[in-house]
Order: sequence, then structure tokens, then C-alpha cells
Amino acid sequence: MDLKYTEFNDDGYGLTVKVKETLVHENTPFQTVDIIETEGLGKMMLMDGLVMTSEKDEYFYHEMITHIPMISHKNPANILVIGGGDGGTVREVVKHDCVEKVTMCEIDGLAVDICKKYLPTIACELDNPKVNVVIGDGVEFIKDKKNMYDIILIDSTDPLGPGVGLFTEEFYTDVKNALKPNGIMVAQSESPIADKKEMKAMYKLLNKVFPVVKPYLGPIPTYPGGFWSWAFCSNDVKPLDYIDEKRASSISNTAKIYNIDVHKACFALPNYVKELISD
Repeated sequence: MDLKYTEFNDDGYGLTVKVKETLVHENTPFQTVDIIETEGLGKMMLMDGLVMTSEKDEYFYHEMITHIPMISHKNPANILVIGGGDGGTVREVVKHDCVEKVTMCEIDGLAVDICKKYLPTIACELDNPKVNVVIGDGVEFIKDKKNMYDIILIDSTDPLGPGVGLFTEEFYTDVKNALKPNGIMVAQSESPIADKKEMKAMYKLLNKVFPVVKPYLGPIPTYPGGFWSWAFCSNDVKPLDYIDEKRASSISNTAKIYNIDVHKACFALPNYVKELISD
């Protein structure tokens, strides 16, 4: 008998994959975490029954959340990742030689341990000497951090369960205060196809807090709608004002998605997305 995993979005369509076996099923203090071995996508991680990442397509997400802001900054040395327990965002951050320190604050320590064991190609840099893994609530962690970080990446789950607190005006204000001058925050901002209501609400809050708020887009085959968005936010930096072409070229040599052309193109928005995020 064929085993299958299916995830439907609210509109009644979704993703189905053939499953070879379930490698892990854990109830952590915060959520359920499953690692399944699929036929077409390698190992896949689910949290509360929703796809978080897969070995075959994870680079679509991790390269886009990381390299767009990193290469838009002249010298990103001190980086904070909130969430991101699978380690893929951290892996991409440390590809930049200018990085001196990366702090990853993830609420679910058991999820981190599972990823290190079962998804080593994604979590491979969590033991890098530049990386400090903090197990804790990112909402609380950021409150007393003032003028500390060049780049802050909000690699969160959807606004459900432990991720709810990462989608509030108070949290975004604390993030804004934690950025250094010319700092940049990027947050995953949901699917402009499957999560229109959530995306609209998120951008309304971001625009209350940050002077600069610009979405950018990219495909993610296993996420709802196959299409995703990220929010580029800053006090004083506009996207495309600066691109470090030397680092961009270096990163392109290791990347499957990222290059300068993608960097420039991803900020071009379809009309329906412009309408979605406008007040």
C-alpha cells in the first residue's frame, strides 16, 4: 500500500507526496515534529502537520531569506536569526566571510536536535564557532537588545502556535530598535496566493513600525501555492540602493537560486500583490 502525506491549504488544494517511512514523530513542549522520508523530495520536516522544509527544495527558502539582505549591507558582521531551528538560514549566513558572529534564537531545542541528527545537510553549520545557538523565546530575547545587529532574519513558522508572538507590532518595534544604523530586517511573510489575509495583516503592522518596507518574492515548490514572500524592512536602507557585487558573485558560485539578476528581479511585484499589501 502506498503511503502518502497530504497538506491542504484553506482553499482546499495542496501538496501530496509519497512517503517511504516516518523517521521521527516527537511531541515537543511546543509542537509536533515529524521527519518523513519521501520518494521525490528526500527527508521532509513537518511541524504540527505542516511542511517546513525538505532536502530537495530547501535552498529556495534559505537562499532567498538570507542573501538578499546580506548582500544589501556593506558589512554585515553581527547577525541574529530568530527561529530557523533547521539551521538552513545559518548555513547560508556563514557563507559570507565578513560575518563575525551569528546568534540563532530558537524556542524549540528538541526540534534543533532532531534537525542536527536527521537533516545534516541543512543543519551542518550550527556547530560553527561563529554560531551561538540560544534556546529561548525570540520575543523575550529581543526586548533588551538595542543597536546590536546588522541583519536580523525572522525565520518563523506561520502565525500559529509558538510563532504567534513573532507577528505583532510590539515585536517588530523591538526588532527595529535592535538594528544598528543601516541595519536590515527580513521576515518570511507568507504566501501571496494561499495566505492573503495573513500577509495583508502583517504588512499593515510592518508599515506602522519601519520607514522602509518592501516585499520580495520567490518560488518554493512545497509551500502553499508554490509561491512565497519576504519582507525587507529597515530604518534607513532601501532595497537595490546597494548591492555588494563582489560578494554576490562569490555567493552565486555556491548557490542554486541566488544571483544578481534574481536579486534585482525579486522586488518586481505583480499587480495583485501590490493591491494586497496596500492600505
